[in-house]
Amino acid sequence: MGSDPNSRRVATALAWLRKHSKKSVRDGMARYAIPNDKALGVLMGDIQKLAKQLGRDHELALALWKTDVYEARMLCAYVDEIEKVTPAQMDAQARDFDNWAICDTQCFALWVRSPHAFKKVRQWSTHKAEYVKRASFALLASMALKHKTSTDADYLRCLPLIAKAASDERNFVKKAVSWALRGIGRRSRKLNKASIALAKKLAESQDSAPRWIGKDALRELSSAMVQKRLQ
Repeated sequence: MGSDPNSRRVATALAWLRKHSKKSVRDGMARYAIPNDKALGVLMGDIQKLAKQLGRDHELALALWKTDVYEARMLCAYVDEIEKVTPAQMDAQARDFDNWAICDTQCFALWVRSPHAFKKVRQWSTHKAEYVKRASFALLASMALKHKTSTDADYLRCLPLIAKAASDERNFVKKAVSWALRGIGRRSRKLNKASIALAKKLAESQDSAPRWIGKDALRELSSAMVQKRLQ
């Protein structure tokens, strides 16, 4: 795999993944709408186990991404060093996304900790490519769930992005937009109130995508469980 100092580590990682792959896992990916043409068939738990063995290494993560192997790319979210991830890298990798699983893992396990996260949410929210646009809202949902330091104002500024993207009929965009709206609405009483107001507006739409998103979000955000937790 060339003279790159990480080549041997990439080759070793790929050999480990092949050894831990199962045909049944690879065949089962289609049930979750994940294309398996670039996959070996390794369980997520095993991918995470290998990531722990490899440790954090930015250059290794970049080399693993270049293999274009599904499991090697999944590893990147657990191997890359967030302080070394540049906005240009985030853009390039988002353009490479060809399924929801890699998109969501990269957002939820890695990019959620990036200082560039809110900027990317805004930039990608109107992108033409389905999975780049999904990344905008998967990242926003991840931040709503995991971010401790961001404020209500940060998320109120994102609600117009959700309103605008809600008309996108594409399945993986639509589901991520709902995920983001529900995530924001669970953060605080103030955000819950604003998110429910938007959800009600979307639920009354003549178009199917915003109507579905609105009803989906409303069901969760107005539920007794969520309301009790926010008291």
